[in-house]
Amino acid sequence: MSPQQSSRWLNRFAWFTAFATLLLICSGGMVTSKGVGLAVPDWPTTFGYNMFLFPISQWVGGIFFEHTHRLIASTVGFLTIVLAAWLYWVEDRRWLRNLGFCALGAVVLQGVLGGLRVTMLKDEIGIFHACLAQAFLGLIVFIALATTKFWQSLPAGNFESKRWHPIATVAIATTLVIYFQLALGATMRHQHRDLAILDFPTANGAWLPDTSADALAAINK
Repeated sequence: MSPQQSSRWLNRFAWFTAFATLLLICSGGMVTSKGVGLAVPDWPTTFGYNMFLFPISQWVGGIFFEHTHRLIASTVGFLTIVLAAWLYWVEDRRWLRNLGFCALGAVVLQGVLGGLRVTMLKDEIGIFHACLAQAFLGLIVFIALATTKFWQSLPAGNFESKRWHPIATVAIATTLVIYFQLALGATMRHQHRDLAILDFPTANGAWLPDTSADALAAINK
């Protein structure tokens, strides 16, 4: 295989890994939405079975959503291992090889957090688990972009000019704001506050929500 073909297939594999990660996040959202995160009470086994040998006949109800989430997570983990190794062997850019190892470390940490969420019964772990999932998806997408032919055709140092600094500042600030919003959403979901206010776009009938102590106590109740 020529270097050009290898680069093309690497890029396709990176995008496939990103798609699998998006599917994993959607699967995790279904687990949270249906409240079946503890349908399988043990980890890394599934009701005492090896996760990959759990009988299909028992994939019912909440177990189906939780178990398939674990299987998709394992697939993403395997894909990330392959991606990191592929980058290490064929990629000349050291920073991109390092990002591959960062992705590998992140997916391992994500798996551990998911397991601890089950064994320790801590909502706080679920919040970190959700936030890391979004960051991991962003990292894989960035790796996929960096392996495109377009990215590699850009002149070295093209974005080092001062005229790009304002755009870079806006991009970084926007990313931080969006991630902060994701963290708020994860906190709300995993602390089971997502239905504290039942109307939209108003909040309990008001355009400016009442944040007095009495109002907050009533909402929490």
